[in-house]
Amino acid sequence: MRVQLNEEQLLLQEMVRRFAEEVVAPRAREIDETGEFPRGFFDQAGELGLGGVAVPEEFGGAGMDSISYCVVVEEISRVCASSGVILSVNNSLVCDPILGFGNDDQKKRFLTPLAAGEKLGCFALTEPGAGSDAAALRSTAVRDGDEYVLNGNKVFITNGSHADLAIVFASVDLEAKHKGITAFIVDTGSDGYSTGSHEYKLGVNASGTTELSFDDMRVPADQRLGEEGEGFKIAMATLDGGRVGISAQAVGIAQGAFEEGLRYSQERQQFGRSLSEFQAIQFYLADMSTELDAGRLLTWKAAWAKDNRKRYSLEAAQAKLFTSEMAQKVTNKALQIHGGYGYTREYNVERYFRDARITEIYEGTSEIQKLVIANSILNG
Repeated sequence: MRVQLNEEQLLLQEMVRRFAEEVVAPRAREIDETGEFPRGFFDQAGELGLGGVAVPEEFGGAGMDSISYCVVVEEISRVCASSGVILSVNNSLVCDPILGFGNDDQKKRFLTPLAAGEKLGCFALTEPGAGSDAAALRSTAVRDGDEYVLNGNKVFITNGSHADLAIVFASVDLEAKHKGITAFIVDTGSDGYSTGSHEYKLGVNASGTTELSFDDMRVPADQRLGEEGEGFKIAMATLDGGRVGISAQAVGIAQGAFEEGLRYSQERQQFGRSLSEFQAIQFYLADMSTELDAGRLLTWKAAWAKDNRKRYSLEAAQAKLFTSEMAQKVTNKALQIHGGYGYTREYNVERYFRDARITEIYEGTSEIQKLVIANSILNG
């Protein structure tokens, strides 16, 4: 495994950083305050090949590796965490399961426009009574000839407000528990599909988070992803990849906050000296820089494992656990460097501080990551 980016990845990083600073950053504060979903950003990102970074070119993607994908998510999240997670969901939680479990027809019909950035996807697993315990979901799918009839509700669905397609998980047999869960590719324009109001949250406020409802919604049987009862396996495998993406997002948030803190420490004068001349602030910066590098390397290790191993749950969980908690520490220190100004909306650091918090929760809480890690250690 390389611990440095290759030439192609460095060129990608340069291109995405320029796009992030010129297109994404100018509206980051505005969309955080208004909650406006930045669909225009996603459309432009798609034109750059960022809709499906690691999807093969034959299916509309950029045909790059997972480390390249992490570079993309980090660079976008460095200026806007909402935009970063929008891309992460489309890449990791929507493109990945169709690429890994879809048939050739599904890849051509659904994966290609998603990877090309022509359509946006969402991942509908979480329910009011099924968060960390995903096997407890109550949405149902009843076979009726060449169709399934779906009923139920989903909550906290990122991209839900503007998605064109959804990966929906429902049970064909509630008594079978996780063995009854089945996955479907759903057109959000289907009769019986509806979205709730936009959720205004502590952070990542422009991510289009909403509730989804299915009321006798009919889905053609040829849009079932995998076989009946394979949905739980598909969901867990998909979340491994999603955790790599959220790790990259956490690193990006922390990187942005670190840069804000470093810049402020060099500009702000107290007692006749810049803050950066005080040992206490130097220790802050040293800790932040070291933890950032550790988190980035864990993320790249997980991305490498995704491309080179059949199972990479351990690496993904370790990266997600460390980077999400690292982002909390780094953004907290960056805010502290700013003092009272860091607590105001005048500086971006308070947004980074708020955005970092969700990385310890979605796509598996820190507690779930520890369970995954412990299980891998104990059972191999």
